[in-house]
Amino acid sequence: MEKQPLRERVWDDLEASGEARFPFPPHGRIPNFAGADEACARLTDTPEWEAAETVKANPDAPQLPVRRAALRAGKTVYVAVPRLREEEPFLRLAPEEVPDIDDATTVSGSATHGVPVGPDEMPHVDLIVSGSVAVTPAGGRVGKGEGFADLEFAVLAELDAVDAAPAVATTVHERQVVEDDVALDAHDVPLDVICTPERTVRPGESADDGTDGRTDDAGGGAPARPEGVDWAALPAEKLESIPVLRRLRPE
Repeated sequence: MEKQPLRERVWDDLEASGEARFPFPPHGRIPNFAGADEACARLTDTPEWEAAETVKANPDAPQLPVRRAALRAGKTVYVAVPRLREEEPFLRLAPEEVPDIDDATTVSGSATHGVPVGPDEMPHVDLIVSGSVAVTPAGGRVGKGEGFADLEFAVLAELDAVDAAPAVATTVHERQVVEDDVALDAHDVPLDVICTPERTVRPGESADDGTDGRTDDAGGGAPARPEGVDWAALPAEKLESIPVLRRLRPE
């Protein structure tokens, strides 16, 4: 299945079922959902969360509980500047530097309280939390269509801030977990942990409710983890508009 029809189907379903939460409508964004706190609680109960000291998280509403939980647990959170448009493309939210965790973890608050971090200042990231529109039990992820979550991962890989070690997780509503055979791209970053309000799915293993994560005949098989920026796949306007790409681009 192509990504855009799948996005539209999931957005429509969340809205029609009454499971979408503010901001409305869910369309065109990483949708907020009923049970986001419960999905976050499942994530915080994983060994990947327990071991992480630095977390790179998306700024969207459904992952607000994740960002707050991370700071309250003493973890440092890094959030990308929207569209990576600044010379210092990440914002650091460190527990000892944030006077108000609730405010600092909102979209506007992260811009106010976050410390801009340049490419040379990025530490190794222990856990990546990405927002999703749809996911497959095999670890495939479909975002809202702009490609920035995957690009942020690729940039961090170019900076040696991520490698094969950090887990990539998401929190979603159960309705966002689909069995479709999704047309994924080589630069799509696969998921290691999927948390819904009802269960935790580990692609390739069994879910904690006894159901299978990845099976031989499951649709939506996830691609391998990219090792850096796919320079040939980037349009010229994106290369020119993002300072960190201009800096990292091979001669």
